[in-house]
Amino acid sequence: MDIKRLNSLKFSKKTRKNKDIKLIIIHYTGMQSKIASIKRLLSSKYKVSCHYLIDRQGKIFQMVDDTKVAWHAGKSKWKNLKNLNQNSIGIELVNKGHDFGYQKFSNFQITNLIKLCQNLKKKYNVKNSNILGHSDVAPMRKKDPGEKFPWKRLKDKKIGIWYKKTRVKKITEKDRMEKLFFSNLHKIGYRYFNKNKRSKKDIFIIKTFQRRFIPKNVTGMVDQKTFKISQFLTN
Repeated sequence: MDIKRLNSLKFSKKTRKNKDIKLIIIHYTGMQSKIASIKRLLSSKYKVSCHYLIDRQGKIFQMVDDTKVAWHAGKSKWKNLKNLNQNSIGIELVNKGHDFGYQKFSNFQITNLIKLCQNLKKKYNVKNSNILGHSDVAPMRKKDPGEKFPWKRLKDKKIGIWYKKTRVKKITEKDRMEKLFFSNLHKIGYRYFNKNKRSKKDIFIIKTFQRRFIPKNVTGMVDQKTFKISQFLTN
């Protein structure tokens, strides 16, 4: 695979071991152009960086070595881990994002992202359940890579997770359904909520789950379809 170098100086000085790398986190750049994205990722004014950037033509740039901690995830949690920069590889995809005219990801981008993820997954023994979007690990403040990101296509290439339809018991009582839904999310790895007590902020968690698994149904409500998919993923 052809990977070009675009060296960023923005990373933590301490080198990590291969076994410390447990997650791959996928982002979009959320800026108006590739040039603007690279400028920000390289500029000393901004405390943000990534390991890899993939442009819309599918070109891959490595900006920080895998053994260095890049600054891409920020305040974040997944399973029993938190502040995930130290345990993850961050991949940015050039895309204007929700604020500047969210685009469909190009076929070139996704094809080469899959190849890159396959290599990283094998090299660092990353579990499929730990190949994530930024919003999965920071749902209160992030939407990327968003509802246009083709998670099922990645799963078809054995990258990340997707659901298979199975027979599940139908539950119509709203409170019980919501409680089970959040219990399922906790099993999958999502955090930032109380399993037993609902909050107004839970809408962010629900929408994050829907953007990934039901992209045409981002309502923030735990309906039957949303609940069933959480059941499919944990059965």
